[in-house]
Amino acid sequence: MQNSVYKINKGINQSIEFKGLKAQYIWYLGGGVVVLMILFAVLYILGLPSVLCVGFIGVAGVVLVLKVYKMSSTYGEYGLMKAIAYKQIPKRIKVKSRKIFLFDSSTI
Repeated sequence: MQNSVYKINKGINQSIEFKGLKAQYIWYLGGGVVVLMILFAVLYILGLPSVLCVGFIGVAGVVLVLKVYKMSSTYGEYGLMKAIAYKQIPKRIKVKSRKIFLFDSSTI
């Protein structure tokens, strides 16, 4: 039996890239696979037919892989974190009083 050899590309000051996945997306895919395995075990223990469990987990796995690869190519290494941070910035700040802009010399 032939051993599989996987190439992990990592240059100087570069993030890890594995089969097209960059940086944290490798962990996202690994975590998703673990969750799918646990979900399969739960469904099987609940008594669902094994064909139904395999079919559901297979479809969910394909969706997971496609989604993670799409996020990796769309956002890149740091883009997803930047997009999440950008969504947390408020669109406007409402101030109903001028008190914060007035200088009070008694507080010095």
